[in-house]
Amino acid sequence: MDAPGTRGLSEVVLAHGIGGVQDLPLPRSLAIMGASAALIVSFVVLAYAWRTPRFATAGAWPAPRAIARLVDSTAFGVLSRAFGLAVFGYAVMVAVFGEDRVTNPFFGMFYVFLWVGPVFASALFGPFWRAISPFRTINAALAKLTAGDPERGVFSYPARWGHWPAALGLFAFVWMELAAPNNSELGPVRLWFACYSAAMLLGGVFFGNTFYEHADPFEVYSTLIGRLSFWTRREGLLCLANPLASLARTPARAGLTAVVAVLLGSTAFDSFKGSPFWLSWAQGQSIPALDTWVLIAFCTTVGLMIAAASMATRATDGIPRASLPDRFANSVVPIVLGYIIAHYLTFFVHVGQATLISMSDPFGTGANWFGTANWRVNYWLAYHPQLVAVIKVAAVVTGHVFGVIAAHDRALELLPAKHQIRGQLPMLVVMVCFTVGGLYLLFAS
Repeated sequence: MDAPGTRGLSEVVLAHGIGGVQDLPLPRSLAIMGASAALIVSFVVLAYAWRTPRFATAGAWPAPRAIARLVDSTAFGVLSRAFGLAVFGYAVMVAVFGEDRVTNPFFGMFYVFLWVGPVFASALFGPFWRAISPFRTINAALAKLTAGDPERGVFSYPARWGHWPAALGLFAFVWMELAAPNNSELGPVRLWFACYSAAMLLGGVFFGNTFYEHADPFEVYSTLIGRLSFWTRREGLLCLANPLASLARTPARAGLTAVVAVLLGSTAFDSFKGSPFWLSWAQGQSIPALDTWVLIAFCTTVGLMIAAASMATRATDGIPRASLPDRFANSVVPIVLGYIIAHYLTFFVHVGQATLISMSDPFGTGANWFGTANWRVNYWLAYHPQLVAVIKVAAVVTGHVFGVIAAHDRALELLPAKHQIRGQLPMLVVMVCFTVGGLYLLFAS
């Protein structure tokens, strides 16, 4: 018999908490048409009312002094690092010594807290994973012991690598989550986590903290989403700023388009896996690694669409056309956040609670380490499907509208005057396709 509330953990590897929006109180076709119209109207309004770039040079406001003092204090930094290290240590413990059953909290920590939790925390507070990263903490401790500098490793991080290692790491995670045939078994998931941890520790030794900023898949992901928070840093000072202005400051590193493509493509694939068409068609197929190939196709298609749309026009002199995809990729980040909210909201709330409950009794001995063992999962969201449906659709549409705004401002910055409007049309078409596809999959799943 499972402990109270832990039964919800079985959803981790079965449904990912997606849930359809069949209960939305309006027809699917009307929702899709309305969302597409909202994007087009937004673009038309921007084209006539927004003629000069604003975000790249936008200012910020100093954070309230009390909050700034708290966040910048040594105690806050130490507690953040200690929290991240403690959670990491707990995860290692239950991964190594826990039983191979779905109610082992390691599964929830891996699929919920590592993958989804930092996204919501970063959207609210800024780059959350960077603040608690156990690998940065361990790297700093090693540097202190050896009288070294945690920012510098043995070698200089190659600029040409950019975010490509992070993109590969993110794809490896979504493959484990969505396509690996044994993603509900402790051994393979534990091995993935061990390989990831080893890569991060070695990367810190070789390249210092620069490695985490560029190559840690979860730090790159968290930092991208964190740019949509109202909290930001300007010249080291904690400030409040327009999230889209912070987004405009995203460095256009190599591989950024690939990171965005993996995040968006994998989320779309996860929804697609829940559609009646896929469920009925895939059951009759005997193609080896079918899920893997389709996942690759989704991520590749998203990346090619972004690249083709951004390179469909010429840039201002001195800006190589080949660099445009990574310069425009930041405008897709609001869309990614919208998809994540729509896709993982109920999963995070329900399975996250079940994980917290199971963490008090990780070995099934009747323990209550953190006082949560007797909690029950609150399924309030499940009892209000219309509210959840509205939130999901609103998240997708809002993300796309903000994406159009971000892309428009970036186009004014990068494109010649005579191409600034016409040059945005391919990206607008791509965003409309993402909107239609995203809402269709939400309705179908």
